Amino acid sequence: MNLIIVESPTKANTFNKYLKDTKYQVEATMGHVRDLPENKIAVDIDHNFKPDYILNKKKQSIIERIKSLAQKAHTVILATDADREGEAISYHIACLLGQIKENWPKSSIIKNSNIKRIVFHEITEEALKEAFNHPQTINLNLVNSQQTRRLLDRLVGYKLSPLLWKKIGKRWLSAGRVQTVALRFIVEREKEILQFKSESFYRVVGTFSNNQDLIEAKLISKDSINYEKSYEIHLFDGKYRYTKTTIKNKDINLLENEIKQDSYTISKVEEKIIKRFPPPPFITSSLQQDASRIFGYSSKVTMRLAQSLYEKGLITYHRTDSFNLAGHFLSQAKQYIAEKYGGEYSLNKPRLYKTKSKNAQEAHEAIRPTNLRVNISEHNELTASHQKLYNLIFNRIIATQMKEAQIKNTKVNVLGQKGYLFQTEWEKVLFKGYLVIYPQKKETIHKEFKNDQALTLTSLNFIESMTNPPPRYNEASLIKTLEERGIGRPSTYAPIVSTIQERQYVEKKDGRFFPTSIGIAVCNYLSKSFPNIFEINFTVNLEDNLDLIATGEKDMIQVLNNFYQPFQAILTKEMKSKEHIDVQEKTDEKCPECHHDLVFRYSRFGKFYACSNYPKCKFTKPYFEKIDKKCPKCQGDIIIKYTRRKKRFYSCRNYPKCDFAVWRLSELKRNGNHS
Repeated sequence: MNLIIVESPTKANTFNKYLKDTKYQVEATMGHVRDLPENKIAVDIDHNFKPDYILNKKKQSIIERIKSLAQKAHTVILATDADREGEAISYHIACLLGQIKENWPKSSIIKNSNIKRIVFHEITEEALKEAFNHPQTINLNLVNSQQTRRLLDRLVGYKLSPLLWKKIGKRWLSAGRVQTVALRFIVEREKEILQFKSESFYRVVGTFSNNQDLIEAKLISKDSINYEKSYEIHLFDGKYRYTKTTIKNKDINLLENEIKQDSYTISKVEEKIIKRFPPPPFITSSLQQDASRIFGYSSKVTMRLAQSLYEKGLITYHRTDSFNLAGHFLSQAKQYIAEKYGGEYSLNKPRLYKTKSKNAQEAHEAIRPTNLRVNISEHNELTASHQKLYNLIFNRIIATQMKEAQIKNTKVNVLGQKGYLFQTEWEKVLFKGYLVIYPQKKETIHKEFKNDQALTLTSLNFIESMTNPPPRYNEASLIKTLEERGIGRPSTYAPIVSTIQERQYVEKKDGRFFPTSIGIAVCNYLSKSFPNIFEINFTVNLEDNLDLIATGEKDMIQVLNNFYQPFQAILTKEMKSKEHIDVQEKTDEKCPECHHDLVFRYSRFGKFYACSNYPKCKFTKPYFEKIDKKCPKCQGDIIIKYTRRKKRFYSCRNYPKCDFAVWRLSELKRNGNHS
């Protein structure tokens, strides 16, 4: 008997579907079986940061079963995921079975070990057969990279958290090596928004007629001097560009009189054929961004759905930053496109995309379906959310291998005798190409306009606008920024975004992140006191070093020492400091007991009202965000509440007298129906 070890029962079931030979037995570890304990730091800093791993007590029966089966097995095959965490799980299983000689910091695999490691990026019969035919050994460099990351995060979390408790007085606070940098993006953006000075300006749109057709055109310039100007703000995380016109309120009357009294002709009609190419296939970050933008899924939900699709053998591995695609899949895609859409839509040669990430593992693939012939609707065990995400992945990958769209772009200049230039443009799709899957917005089709054709101005509109500050982050834009700056890796984006919300450091309103007062206080303090540790380039360099450890080009103890020595020096200094940070927000309410001001404070459960006269007055009351809706059952106020797992829902303020509650605002229309 050969024992195969995977992480989850779903993955085990998929293996069993393909391994009909009874010589294989598949067992699931249910995640990590060995890790650092939660109740202590468990890192021996004086002895090369040696970790003190313990077995997971909750998995004792699983551990005993795996050990028992391994003793009877001819070969133990480790089939965990093909990334750092997957390699670490395989490593700890091998240690558990006595197949690793642990001699920190240099471990080695014992001679004549019966343990084999297989690596694959999709759970299909062909991929598994290929993996079984080419077994490997555990990649100890990759394990060292995972352990270094784990130890760095443990040192920061367990050393900094007590410092925050001392400074702010809240024992539920925590700090993270990467999460603090992500929080800093949000806090710095909020500062930039508050500092931004909004200005009003006008854009001018004229409607012109040639006695048959009407066109709308925007005022561009007068005597070749443009009205519209671009401005650039230098932000903490890059540059923000916005455009406005120089037209102010005082200019309107003069412009209106002159423009209306002018006569106009078409001075230029420019037509050109442009090619529009499809976007690249999905990688982890872009899948999370599109799922957030299109479906409103959080990154955590997207990764949970993708994990399920992967373990069921429906998509390739979903934690990837590579655009690489397997040759056999490209052949399948070409045939599928020709059959479904016609030969004119398929490419003569596959379209390949260059991976941007310098540390991407090219052995990995982009996220794609494993079989284009699968009817996803027949999988009854999948939810509608699974199917929507699968279809998103399916359409994206098919589009990458379709011909580009051919589009005719027409630009028309309308010139007045007084020098006023208006301009408009439109597009006409000549050949849809990949746009049969990604249709663009409705086309505006005009009849032919010719040079020197006279036009009549039929109406003139002055549209007032305000300059807008840079937008707050949503999940998609935050993940995009983290990826572009090289902070974190595909497997960490979702946990980062989840953690800063769970710690009450940010609130999500209408899909955008707003830093809380406690988030701002924590960010400002850590950024000021540990300027290098939570600086972008320092974090990026540390991520690069983890990748170099994975390839054997860096020594993990050297990386740990280079980080820890300056970190500990600052930590010691800050622990001696008597500085205290008071975190509270003012409100416009008075305490009903002592009439002092009420303020907002925070607990691990969220925001609440408290008396500013504490500890003399200990009055508190819960805070609920009210929305402009009434309960359909009792006409009470509708407020926002959260479950223990931080899922938002809408409830009547008069609970428990009124038990109305719904998950979505749209459900409020169902008079009195319960969620």
